[in-house]
Amino acid sequence: MIERRVVTNALASLLGTATGLPVGKGVLPAGGATAYYVLTPLDSSLSGAPYADMSEDLSLVIQVTSVSAPDKSRPGTAGTLEQAEGLADKARAAYLARNPTTGQWTNPLTVTGVRCMCRELEVEPGAMNDPADGIISYVQRFRFDLTPA
Repeated sequence: MIERRVVTNALASLLGTATGLPVGKGVLPAGGATAYYVLTPLDSSLSGAPYADMSEDLSLVIQVTSVSAPDKSRPGTAGTLEQAEGLADKARAAYLARNPTTGQWTNPLTVTGVRCMCRELEVEPGAMNDPADGIISYVQRFRFDLTPA
């Protein structure tokens, strides 16, 4: 069986490495950055394996919230839609970009004993803001279909 926790950790690592930005798993990342991601595991489903195969496939959805926050060292600043959309573009590229020559994913999802069959942007609700504190966020949900390697 594919362990969801291990996949979540690998997805967070892939996003952080590909973008060079902090990623929190279900929480704000430590450090007080003004641009960061919050990765939240959402839905998952297991497909029933054939009788002769004891390994189920896993389909999971993660939500990536791209956050543009005020710079606390400069009072009166606010996050910007431009920055939040730029972060969303980077997240989309991190998970979905392919090498045009080989067709392989630009950023491999490395999970021992697991192969990723499909990656897709499931829904992109887009930007949301909180005018009270100047935080702009941008939400995307990605689906990953995995099978034992």
